[in-house]
Amino acid sequence: MTKKRCGRRLIMYEIRNVLGNPFVYMFGIFFPILMLFIITKAVQADVPESMIPQANTAVFITMSLIIPMAVVLLGYSSNYSQELEKEIPLRMQLFGFSPNTTLLAKIIAQFAVMSIGLVLYTIVAYSTLEMEIPRPGAALCLIISLLLLSGIFFALAHGVATILKKFGPTYAIMMAVYFGVMVLCGMMGVQVEDLPEAAQKVAALFPMSYITSDFAGFWTEGNYNFTPLIQSFLFFGAVSGIILLIALRRERREVTEKRM
Repeated sequence: MTKKRCGRRLIMYEIRNVLGNPFVYMFGIFFPILMLFIITKAVQADVPESMIPQANTAVFITMSLIIPMAVVLLGYSSNYSQELEKEIPLRMQLFGFSPNTTLLAKIIAQFAVMSIGLVLYTIVAYSTLEMEIPRPGAALCLIISLLLLSGIFFALAHGVATILKKFGPTYAIMMAVYFGVMVLCGMMGVQVEDLPEAAQKVAALFPMSYITSDFAGFWTEGNYNFTPLIQSFLFFGAVSGIILLIALRRERREVTEKRM
């Protein structure tokens, strides 16, 4: 059978799969916007009027992290685990789509939907709240960080779903990671520096903690030491990459055993 390529129709099919998941709308679009309004409203009562744009911007940066976490980490893991339960990847191979082809289409679809969510979130935030206008370099740093996180979340979600091959356990683990990271990295209203010392050490392993606590400081001016952020990206990426490699190796072994 002729191998089919990753074309527009396959990508659109995967995008429809993503958009058909209610988690994407609930946690990836409505939840960050809702949290943005709730937290900015609470913060405005405690800061001087002149500091409101800066406070709103800090909340905006923090809540933007929820979008890749919800769309990719939660959304993709739940979608793909259900596909594995129904043996959809195997059926795709029977129709001539190789695993690498379908994986590429899934990656493109996830990044496309996540990007659309970020654009909508930004439009709503800047059209309804008093916000600081970022320097181009600062905005680019946030965009690159969110894209890198999306890639790491994709590797982690694909790896866990491939290992477990069941929706229930995969969803439970991803939800635990989702809310655990939100608490540790300052996305639930508690700042990282206000956590117990042991929790702060754990939070330092995640890039999200540096984004929530540091990015607002150089949004409009100033310099930033990127070393701790880069180190956390390397650590988090390495852990997710190892999980993905273990999953792919186990999957390859299972395919070989079935053929024998």
